[in-house]
Amino acid sequence: MTALTLENITKSFGKTEVLKDISLDVEPGEFVVFVGPSGCGKSTLLRVIAGLEDASAGSIRIMGRDVTRVPPAKRGLAMVFQSYALYPHLDVAGNMSLGLKQAGEPADLIAERLAEAARMLALEPYLHRRPSELSGGQRQRVAIGRAVVRQPDLFLFDEPLSNLDAALRMATRVEIARLHRELGTAIIYVTHDQTEAMTLADRIVVLRDGRIEQVGRPMDLYNDPDNRFVAGFLGAPAMNFLPDPARPGLSLGIRPEYLRVAETGPITGEVAHVERLGSDTNLLVGAGEQMITLRLFGQHDFRLGAAITLDYDPARALHFDAEGHRIRP
Repeated sequence: MTALTLENITKSFGKTEVLKDISLDVEPGEFVVFVGPSGCGKSTLLRVIAGLEDASAGSIRIMGRDVTRVPPAKRGLAMVFQSYALYPHLDVAGNMSLGLKQAGEPADLIAERLAEAARMLALEPYLHRRPSELSGGQRQRVAIGRAVVRQPDLFLFDEPLSNLDAALRMATRVEIARLHRELGTAIIYVTHDQTEAMTLADRIVVLRDGRIEQVGRPMDLYNDPDNRFVAGFLGAPAMNFLPDPARPGLSLGIRPEYLRVAETGPITGEVAHVERLGSDTNLLVGAGEQMITLRLFGQHDFRLGAAITLDYDPARALHFDAEGHRIRP
């Protein structure tokens, strides 16, 4: 039995088709991340799973139950939004337990679940504080705790870290990963941040224009993309695409870390920009009308405008046809 099964899901707003024939299985305990550019349909798909939007066609099953026409509260899921959506007049305990109280759960069960969620999320010292007395990271943990106490069959996260600064995003990302390991419940997680996707996901679903481009484990997508879009979307800095010198009309994809400075090589240009990041150095090299990115480990000094030659291992290059489809050996 799958935690979630989507079969041929479509969603239209008027004449505009936003989701196009989406089919996907999510296994129990699996952490699946939806990524893609703005407008690709990832948040709409999450809302359709949650029941906040009705699918125009197709079916949705959660733990084997057909929930396609079931209201959100009856689907057996819990959702964590980008905004914390906490009640300012309630303390942490009140916010986390409100849903259980509204569902008429007994007081002893509510107390047990609240205590367990507070322990998992390190919120025990803050149970009697109100949201105004908490940091952004603590508020997001409360929002997550509100979902955890419900013990759902499926968690849905909609860009939950977008409102946090970089340090808090990393810390909360670690907490979400630990929480997933401890709970063992399937999670569907929407983000535009590929670092979140690569570090959290068991599998990543890459979407574009309302369709699934590719599904796979993070490093499989990074190392073995099906097409030029997936290859270019995952990775920072992004993959370089160069004309294939051996086959006109085709292109090569080379990740910045696989290029190297050399005395001789097929790529020559000038240093256009240097990004010194401490542990890494990124070079932008102008080669004719094209800008190529090179990633070097460690600290390096380069003079702007200096001539530079780049080489690469041909075994590291990926090949794409004129339509952007991967050409595999």
